[in-house]
Amino acid sequence: MNSEKIYVEKELSWLSFNERVLQEAGDKTVPLIERVRFLGIFSSNLDEFYKVRFSDVKRRILISQERGEKDNSKQLLTQMQTKALELIQKFDALYNELIFELARRRIFLVNETQLSETQERWVQRFFDREVKPHLTPILLTDEIDLLNFLKDEYAYLSVELIKDGQVKYAFFEIPTDHLPRFVRVPEAKGKGRKTLIFLDNIIRFCLDDLFKGFFEYDEINCYSVKMTRDAEYDLSHEIEFSLLEQMSEGIEQRLTAMPVRFVYQHDMPQKMLSFLCEKLKISDYDSLISGGRYHNFNDFTSFPNVGPNYLENKPLTPFASASFDHHLNYFDAIKAKDILLHYPYHTFDHIVELVRQASFDPKVLSIKINVYRVAKDSKLLNSLIEAVHNGKNVIVVVELQARFDEEANITWSKVLVDAGVHVIFGAPGLKIHSKLLLISRREEGEIVRYAHVGTGNFHEKTAKIYTDFTLLTTNPAITEEVRGVFGYIQNPYRPVTFNTLIVSPRNTRRRMYKLIDTEIEHANNGLHAEITIKVNNLVDKGIIDRLYKASNAGVKIRAIIRGMCSLVPGVKGVSENISVISIIDRFLEHPRVFMFHNNGDQRLYISSADLMTRNIESRIEVATPIFDATLKKKIIDIFDIQFKDTVKARQIDQGMTNQYVARGNRRKIRSQVAIYDYLKQSEKKQSKPNR
Repeated sequence: MNSEKIYVEKELSWLSFNERVLQEAGDKTVPLIERVRFLGIFSSNLDEFYKVRFSDVKRRILISQERGEKDNSKQLLTQMQTKALELIQKFDALYNELIFELARRRIFLVNETQLSETQERWVQRFFDREVKPHLTPILLTDEIDLLNFLKDEYAYLSVELIKDGQVKYAFFEIPTDHLPRFVRVPEAKGKGRKTLIFLDNIIRFCLDDLFKGFFEYDEINCYSVKMTRDAEYDLSHEIEFSLLEQMSEGIEQRLTAMPVRFVYQHDMPQKMLSFLCEKLKISDYDSLISGGRYHNFNDFTSFPNVGPNYLENKPLTPFASASFDHHLNYFDAIKAKDILLHYPYHTFDHIVELVRQASFDPKVLSIKINVYRVAKDSKLLNSLIEAVHNGKNVIVVVELQARFDEEANITWSKVLVDAGVHVIFGAPGLKIHSKLLLISRREEGEIVRYAHVGTGNFHEKTAKIYTDFTLLTTNPAITEEVRGVFGYIQNPYRPVTFNTLIVSPRNTRRRMYKLIDTEIEHANNGLHAEITIKVNNLVDKGIIDRLYKASNAGVKIRAIIRGMCSLVPGVKGVSENISVISIIDRFLEHPRVFMFHNNGDQRLYISSADLMTRNIESRIEVATPIFDATLKKKIIDIFDIQFKDTVKARQIDQGMTNQYVARGNRRKIRSQVAIYDYLKQSEKKQSKPNR
């Protein structure tokens, strides 16, 4: 079988993942407002696809052309464009369907021509008072550099002013930074209907008020546009530039990076479209997409529910871990036994509270943490500042190159430095993606270390919607090596060995190969051999080839892959012992977990690393074993629930068909809800006092 049949291009697999997201918008069993919000998630994902995946392939084409080299990326780019357009057509059909469904429930999303006279007066007042102060049109002259003016992820209105056959163009941004995209318009009492209007349409309705008195025109028209830029950028490597300065420069470069996608209103005059394409330097390799009146559908992720509660998911309120009960402080609880937290089922407040306690505990000497993405108003980071004020040695490793979070991380870095925190910006050429916290405490004359090793970020907000695991432990085999990782971050060229932790780029590939090879050896000896994997993405060909080898040896392999999967399961003679599912539901599946049967002595790791080449070879990632038998069983039970999902699990196959797992005569199991119930029941049992 040739390589094209046993590897799926990761870019096409990514689009297949986003199709699964779109399926949620089309699923009639999902509450209506949640379906609308899934349109926003799909749109946001597609924006990132163009900024990262599409732009990367485009860049490869241009580099190959410059070097005179042959490259098959043009064919791939065409396939990507074809699939993306197919998904956009499905999106448009679903959007129209959902607008109709909203109307059936007396929720109307209207345009500027559908307002009553009373509503028109209200909209006019709202525009004058709230909207107009944020609007500053830019007249498009030969001197205006439109490429520098347009920002990524923003929707704009392009205005056509016609006077005596002469045409002028103006541009302005729809100010969603300052105002909601969806504005509720008052209705007459007793009508029982709720009316929402796009901010775009409020501007359209009052467009004449914005220009009259400044420009002469016989006719005025406006059309929506949106541009997506290449998310990559070059950094200055001059010695006198600090990394903080380089990253600040890099963000500015991104703001003026070349476009990769331009979306325009389908009825825009050809003359205006040609003018804009010329100003924006749209190339033959960029995606030029004709759309409707509205772009930037990622705003739909926060679509308001103005109707009854049943139009949204029933809340699954995070609960506390009983492991902290009956202890004077969190350190006593962790010292008593290892603790496993699973967000968003468990509350992230436990980690916030741990750091808060560490910030003033007189026994605590130092706190070390590495952050990749954090909330803008992070209580956790504020506690670290308080720790400095209390005389603690605080070291924060900030990853400035966390894509799309660089600006927030730069802002936090400056705040932390000003507060006296020792801030480290990581290792040159290595993105720091591990999720580590290490607290050193003097207890009875000895130093005891408390470690957090997780699969997700220290982010209070995403911990409410991302599923992730966290291990809290004082096990010296783990804590000493976590300490070693922080030393490695500060000096990546110093020799260091990790025996307990799996650490990229030091030993991940070697250790993963060895773990897989052990299962192959067991299968060859007639022993039971099994591998279970859960990651966001599986695209590294070295790992995939090893899994194919294991499959051919008779190792049973099960995987849950949320996003990209270049491995093709179920191919005779290649991967017939491999099955892969993907679960898309109300929470974003985010943990990375590796389980190896090991002839009955199960080896189980939770990790920050996906199985991508970058995570293995050019990032600092950490996987920790789970030693505690109770915690290990809990994770295995959670996986058993997920593999029995008959509601939200899709089968990953060679054709990327995204078919739901066949239910047959099995009962309905929606794994995220079932896991919530399982963990909540487990906490209740644990919280009962021993008799």
